[in-house]
Amino acid sequence: MDWKEKAIKMLKDSLSPIPTELNELDWKSGLSCKTDRLAQHISAFANNKGGGVLVYGVNDDGSCFNLSREDIKTIVQKMGNIAKNNLEYSIPISHSVMKFNGYDLLFIYIPEQHDKPVVLRGHNIFDSYLRSAGQTVKMSRDQVKEMIATSKGVTFEERLALSDLTKGQILQYLDYKSFFELVGRDVPNTTDSIVNRLSEYNLCHGNNGIWGITNLGALLFARDLKDFPKLRGREVIVRKYSGKNNRSQEFEQHGTYGYAVGFEGLIDFIMQNTGKESIGVKREIIPTYPQIAIREFVANAIVHQDFGIKGLPVTIEIFSNRLAITNAGAPLNDINRLIDLPPQSRNEELAQTMFLLGICEKRGSGIDRAISAIEQMFLPAPKFTKGEQHTRIFLYPQKKFKDMIKDEKVSACYQHACLKYENGEYINNLSVRERFELTKNDSSIASRIIADTVEVGLIKPVDPETKSKKFMTYLPYYV
Repeated sequence: MDWKEKAIKMLKDSLSPIPTELNELDWKSGLSCKTDRLAQHISAFANNKGGGVLVYGVNDDGSCFNLSREDIKTIVQKMGNIAKNNLEYSIPISHSVMKFNGYDLLFIYIPEQHDKPVVLRGHNIFDSYLRSAGQTVKMSRDQVKEMIATSKGVTFEERLALSDLTKGQILQYLDYKSFFELVGRDVPNTTDSIVNRLSEYNLCHGNNGIWGITNLGALLFARDLKDFPKLRGREVIVRKYSGKNNRSQEFEQHGTYGYAVGFEGLIDFIMQNTGKESIGVKREIIPTYPQIAIREFVANAIVHQDFGIKGLPVTIEIFSNRLAITNAGAPLNDINRLIDLPPQSRNEELAQTMFLLGICEKRGSGIDRAISAIEQMFLPAPKFTKGEQHTRIFLYPQKKFKDMIKDEKVSACYQHACLKYENGEYINNLSVRERFELTKNDSSIASRIIADTVEVGLIKPVDPETKSKKFMTYLPYYV
């Protein structure tokens, strides 16, 4: 697929069902007189994986309009001059006028650059920009350093968290016994054999007898994350509040261990503090949320966090009416497409290692399994939100159907359609009734939910010509 085909597809995805700008695409209603701001957009797209596209002829509300020949000529000339003269080095850009929904729109393509970050001319290296949550924003100093290292082929996971160590010190800092337990192997008898196996998983590196622990090794298997100053603020935090807001906090717990070492304990801790105690013959905790959903969403937050953003550790907040899981970094995929699109990870080696260790599900199946488990407990649909610097997921406890608002019913219906489609099936009145625990006599209620979801553009009929609503089936809008 060339850039033009991809641009048309991205514009279509950004406008429907809910108009929202993407990291890879920015709508423009006119040519800004602020040359520096336009240079920032070019910098951001040139730094973006896969580059990006500016689309002229689209208003802020997502409506389109025709551009005149004179407008097109002026925009192309000015953007070309900025790309050539206002950045550290000349950026080659392409343009094309294409029809979209009957309108003549101007698409300007800025390819990703190999030598990154791309900086504004006359500025220092830290005046670089990126795309986040559909916006052009200035990089933090850590994000700049991260991009420089990555462009040189050194990922965050490969960099050293501690250096100038002996093999014995490697074993002091890393919980190697947990590593061998997770990979299903017996612990070797010698220090050399243990360290060599850790090195095979890129948890440590050695050269001429001098060893270092990688960020990957420390993040996953640290006995105490405080031993690694470079990773300060990367622990997982759990907070519990006594009500619906954060004004009255019961406790705050900071994780000590590496993610792999402490993961099962973390999930158990969350389950205990979100469940309800039942006192019968013996005391037991009745889960409020499915464990598989909490496992997947917490693992997702860990894997997809942006290590270039400081001050935003992975945080789990427990309220009386919801559970919020937050990680640094805007989502790389459209939040409406998290079920069907294959996941994109900022930290590929971290994601792959957590999968090999059995902490994460098979790539692309975890969100499906989590939402399926939520459906099986008849809980409200989880809510995915994004900001320029963060991603947040909300889980909600059981709620009576009569207490659910329209948006909650629509979200649940849409996610239900996504799950069904991933299984090669379609939703209908019966399946929607089953999703909401409705009876046969509630067919009209299920029809109303379906109609509301169709109205906002999240689902569509498989066959619009079907005459009977009873036999009508539906699929997600993106199919």
